[in-house]
Amino acid sequence: MNRCPWCGNDELYVKYHDEEWGVPVHDDRKHFEFLVLESAQAGLSWITILKRRENYRKAYAGFDPSIVANYDERKMQQLMNDEGIIKNYRKIESSVNNAKRFLEIQKEFGSFDRYIWRFVGNKPVINFWEDISEIPAKTELSDEISRDLKKRGFKFIGSTIVYSHMQAAGLVNDHLISCFRHAQLTKRH
Repeated sequence: MNRCPWCGNDELYVKYHDEEWGVPVHDDRKHFEFLVLESAQAGLSWITILKRRENYRKAYAGFDPSIVANYDERKMQQLMNDEGIIKNYRKIESSVNNAKRFLEIQKEFGSFDRYIWRFVGNKPVINFWEDISEIPAKTELSDEISRDLKKRGFKFIGSTIVYSHMQAAGLVNDHLISCFRHAQLTKRH
């Protein structure tokens, strides 16, 4: 069975590749989870974050943005002492800020899902990459979404982080055409 080469042989990475990456997400809590994790990943490898995912779930109240939005300075300092997550104050602070902005988008659009999927016309962008070197780190669309999120007050949400979110949440199918998941996800749409 051919897979995208980036997941290698690590069991956790392979499971993420086979079951989650590129599968369209329509659950707001899952969107928030990916936004927090992708922001935490900035400057690090995804496997580093994936291995800490369960710790993040505990630290971030199951990724409930309404709870995270109320984290105060004391709670953020507590997170800075949490060995199970990345201890970067700017990333932690931005996740709390972004939870507040996330709730504002939910209020305005009815859900974050409605907000984000409108950028792709409510259906995934299917790419047909033959080689991993062809897959971009960002696109004009991720630039546009990043600008919009920043305008709405989000922090630590550059175009590369947004594109990672688009890939993870299935707004784009960036599996290589040789990967068995490309055909499976393309058939769905």
